[in-house]
Amino acid sequence: MKLHKILGDIRKADQDYGLIQDGDRIGVGVSGGKDSMVLLTALHMYAKFCDRRFEVVGIHIKLGFPNMDFQEVTQFCERLGIEFHQIDSKVYEILKRNLDKNGRIRCSLCSKFKKATVNQAAKDLHCNKVAFGHHSDDAIETLLMNAIHGGKLATFLPKMHLSNDDITFIRPLIYAHENDILNAQMLNDIPFVKSTCPNDGYTERQAMKDMLNHFYEQYPMAKKNFIRMLYNEEQLCLWKREDDHKRIKEEARKPIVLLQEQDNTLLQRGHKTFLCYHPQENPAMLRKLKISDDEKEALLHHTTTFQEIIAKYAK
Repeated sequence: MKLHKILGDIRKADQDYGLIQDGDRIGVGVSGGKDSMVLLTALHMYAKFCDRRFEVVGIHIKLGFPNMDFQEVTQFCERLGIEFHQIDSKVYEILKRNLDKNGRIRCSLCSKFKKATVNQAAKDLHCNKVAFGHHSDDAIETLLMNAIHGGKLATFLPKMHLSNDDITFIRPLIYAHENDILNAQMLNDIPFVKSTCPNDGYTERQAMKDMLNHFYEQYPMAKKNFIRMLYNEEQLCLWKREDDHKRIKEEARKPIVLLQEQDNTLLQRGHKTFLCYHPQENPAMLRKLKISDDEKEALLHHTTTFQEIIAKYAK
């Protein structure tokens, strides 16, 4: 297969953000669209020459949209030796019962359900990571939508650990442009399934995509520079109000709750981490233990328990 451009983008993202480690089992969320199918195919190929051993598993959540036939995708995966699973769900039924004020499906709700169901399926299939096919154009669209609706400059991350699901979420295509993905799909005849979602092609994200494409026609250099903008921290220059430094210091002194289980709480204040608990001999009392970074990470990754750390310090 001729996937050199996409494979190069994946390798760069992997090197820059440490997306893949030896022994990973990565569940790829497969909607059936061109982005996710190219990602599944390219990651499968990347595993063949990468200097780390990892496995790739395709996961399709059957949302319930009508007339979506995955037979060609299944045959394609069998031909390439890609492990592929289809998981039943009732997402579409839930979405139809929770329409927006205009009687349309709520895209934000659908996105949350898809991520949650893929994450659960990945854990059931013994995957420690989940990969989605979000690309560089998605990142810029998200940045602009956050600016317009939220008054903030923010986009999604290449890699993040989801503590609630205890799984790591990665986006290997963050350096790939949508047109390169479409070219790779056509050049290699990678099958895809057109979405039958009634909102497909009529979302605000599509409007943002159309606006950016028009902008790139006038300023073609912007396409590359917009991606550089997302990681060019050295030249970040935003307004600083006079009271910002004082506010930042005050916020740094406020404890942040990292984890809570029953009466036990893991707090972070600045660079220090504390475990707060009620001792058995005096439940009305609240004790606070300063713990190490290693102990904090062990708690967050559920490789130890509050009780084990409390017992350790009680000795």
